[in-house]
Amino acid sequence: MIYKFNFTKSAKTQQVVDVTAIFLGILVVWEVLTVQLEVLDAFLFPSPQQVLELFIGDLPTIFRGLGSTLVLLSAAYALALATAIPLGLFVGWRRRLFNAVHPISKIMSAVPPIVYIPYAIAILPTFQLASVLVIFVGAFWPIFVSTLNATVQIDKTLIDSARMLRIKERRLLFEIILPAIMPQVLTGCSVGLIFSFILLASAEMIGATSGIGWYVKYYSDFGDYGKVIVGILFIGLVVTAVMAVFDRIQRHLLRWQAKYSAD
Repeated sequence: MIYKFNFTKSAKTQQVVDVTAIFLGILVVWEVLTVQLEVLDAFLFPSPQQVLELFIGDLPTIFRGLGSTLVLLSAAYALALATAIPLGLFVGWRRRLFNAVHPISKIMSAVPPIVYIPYAIAILPTFQLASVLVIFVGAFWPIFVSTLNATVQIDKTLIDSARMLRIKERRLLFEIILPAIMPQVLTGCSVGLIFSFILLASAEMIGATSGIGWYVKYYSDFGDYGKVIVGILFIGLVVTAVMAVFDRIQRHLLRWQAKYSAD
């Protein structure tokens, strides 16, 4: 079940105010524990002011790493989209093939993709290829499984109507079934995107020489926890920004739902 919240302008304003209040509250607690009460170890937990200064000073380095990260993420995620959705449609459409593939997909999708990282780095010639492979696997299964299950569960009345019109299979799959199951597919795409970030950061912390995951690992090895916190905060900001873009794309693709609800 997908819950939809239609925010009014006043509700959105209230949301911004609430989020800002929570953020400021966290900063105040952080400042009190590190500077005023000195409860937290200053070596492990620098003050907010120190972290902010490090953040501003290291922005050029961080943005260079972000470019490397986004290139790997985009390549792997695009490959997952291009393969998982057509395969999910095709397998879900053919009942015999679905019965054979579905048990396998349940097993394979349950395996944490992070376990493939050392093996991928060992067998592939470059870290970039190894990262693309691991991120692809992590994004592929949520998208494939959501597309597969939605295709199988589609309303049979829709299929019968299309068959009466003698619509060819390819057109049926991509012009009728896919738009009908798009909400479920996009849910899988969202999960796959989140997994992609987790896997990419993990891979960069293991074998990379650049990227935002590498930035966190590099400075943790030298005990520079101020920059570790900077890296963590920057990753959070990047994930938030990318997911916000994804949400806008999702709303655009599902704009017919809002129109249907209004009617």
